[in-house]
Amino acid sequence: METTNQLNTHSSVLPTCLSMRLSPVGLMKTLVAGLIVGAISVSANAANVISSTTYLEYQLPEKIQEMCTERENCPKIEVKYLKTNHPWINDITNARINNLVVNSKPTESAPIKTKSSPAEVQAAINDFANSQFLDMPEDRQWAYELIVTPNYLGHVGDAELFEIESYSYTGGAHGISYSEYLIFDPSSKKQIKLDDMLVTGKKSRFKTLAYNAYKTWVKTFDNDVSSYEKNWPFTLSDNVTLTDKGIDILYQPYAIGPYASGMPTLSIPYSQLNGVIKPRFIPK
Repeated sequence: METTNQLNTHSSVLPTCLSMRLSPVGLMKTLVAGLIVGAISVSANAANVISSTTYLEYQLPEKIQEMCTERENCPKIEVKYLKTNHPWINDITNARINNLVVNSKPTESAPIKTKSSPAEVQAAINDFANSQFLDMPEDRQWAYELIVTPNYLGHVGDAELFEIESYSYTGGAHGISYSEYLIFDPSSKKQIKLDDMLVTGKKSRFKTLAYNAYKTWVKTFDNDVSSYEKNWPFTLSDNVTLTDKGIDILYQPYAIGPYASGMPTLSIPYSQLNGVIKPRFIPK
């Protein structure tokens, strides 16, 4: 069954920056995710993107269905795929979703070497659902959750912006979250990475700017940056997106802070990025 759960026609949508996110989204063993919020900006050159999502057709294995129905704790499985009027964007995004489902330790920079087949996706979800009944005592009533959703965030200039967010719960105090950005170039029909946006030889400068943003973020809750950094050192993530103000760098839970820090976002304004990123990525 294919069900459209949202329809967004965006000619001018744009993500805003966040200093910290506390979204209860993620996947343990299979996926992890997060949530980003969109704001608006106009570009005459942006592609006309009509975006919706469709549900993966999935049914629990019969044995698991019988057990969880009796115990009233069936796993919640909700995997969605992107459906836009640009098939090449769908192909890249949905291949990434499948890759995240099949692989247990997703990272933003991990390339997709081979596309996961529908059978591999089905097997991975079956394993996730089955693990609930291997790990959980019979008297426990909580259920595993696995949710993954792509979102259209809008555009900056010619760049079309998307995000994949996911959440899973496998017991304990909370689930684990994961979120990654995707940037697409309609003219070349390719995904744009951080390195594609940087001027040659300027990655070290970009890292310095990101580190300065990290220190600014830390100071919002801890004046002793040096002490904080000993426990949660700075690293440069390539999980970036464009906003109306600059570049946002999104971090997964535990990357540069404890779980209570959520999904920190470091923001670098365009005023600092002249000569660092290519001019085409700076809004006019």
